[in-house]
Amino acid sequence: MTTTVAVVQQPPALLDLEESLRRAAAYVAEGARAGADLVVFPETWLTCYPAWVFGLAGWRDAEARRWYARLLEQSPVLDPGGDDALAPVRAAAREHGVTVVLGLNERAAPASGSLYNSLLTIGPDGGTLNVHRKLTPTHTERIVWAPGDGAGLRVVDTPAGRVGSLVCWEHFHPLARHSLHAQHEEIHVAAWPDMPESHVIAARSYALEGRCFVVSAGLVLSTDDVPADLLPAYRAGVGPDAPEDGLLFTGGSSVAGPDGSWVMAPVYGEARLLTATLDTAGRYGETLDLDVAGHYGRPDVFSLSVDRTRRDSGVDFTD
Repeated sequence: MTTTVAVVQQPPALLDLEESLRRAAAYVAEGARAGADLVVFPETWLTCYPAWVFGLAGWRDAEARRWYARLLEQSPVLDPGGDDALAPVRAAAREHGVTVVLGLNERAAPASGSLYNSLLTIGPDGGTLNVHRKLTPTHTERIVWAPGDGAGLRVVDTPAGRVGSLVCWEHFHPLARHSLHAQHEEIHVAAWPDMPESHVIAARSYALEGRCFVVSAGLVLSTDDVPADLLPAYRAGVGPDAPEDGLLFTGGSSVAGPDGSWVMAPVYGEARLLTATLDTAGRYGETLDLDVAGHYGRPDVFSLSVDRTRRDSGVDFTD
């Protein structure tokens, strides 16, 4: 069996939900025209990776509060039944018969003050297959995102294959990795904001360990894509090497095969749709010598349990 994947290495419309949804639907359609069965977006593509939090971490920082409030306003609430703001993307998936994995800032409820760093998997019928919330935001990301839960640590069946996903540094979490390996992933989606060498190593290692394909989606974003009044804080959050003009995030999307080799080596510095065709049946030959969730596992020595309870406020309002 072969599957074609498309990675959307294109900038979102920062802090503009309506325009980002329009772009997302267009990219889903473009991916389908390129023959894709699966279309993948980077981490929090909708409606931006909030890099400013790395520079605006001071107590009662007025600018940090301003941008957090704007991000809340422009972040969708997900409805399990699909009746939510993502209708344009759901319609595109349904019209073109493709599976979509979309990184987004998820608002916990319409009047909630909390966000999750989430990956939404949409099936070719436009419905929700899975919502994974990043378990532990990294460093000052904890200022903007609440910790997720285990409800989304799932691998789902799609026409493209068995698909699972993790966000960024979750790929350094051994138990999170194994929870998906144990569900026999064929295609793993790895969502990132950037792709330095450490992230490239993590992606290839995951593929080798899980004997699966790893589709990494990296963000492309230039100084021209950032609102002018946000740009100074955004550049400071990206780091001291952030350019005055040009790319703040350089992409680096890739596909690693189940032997750890490149199906598509990282592509940097280009804003475009990237496609690759995977021989998903070919992964099974690699399990002859290593199957960490099968003959190479030791369930008599090790055990792992996952609490898949969906946790929001933790308050029970039942009378």
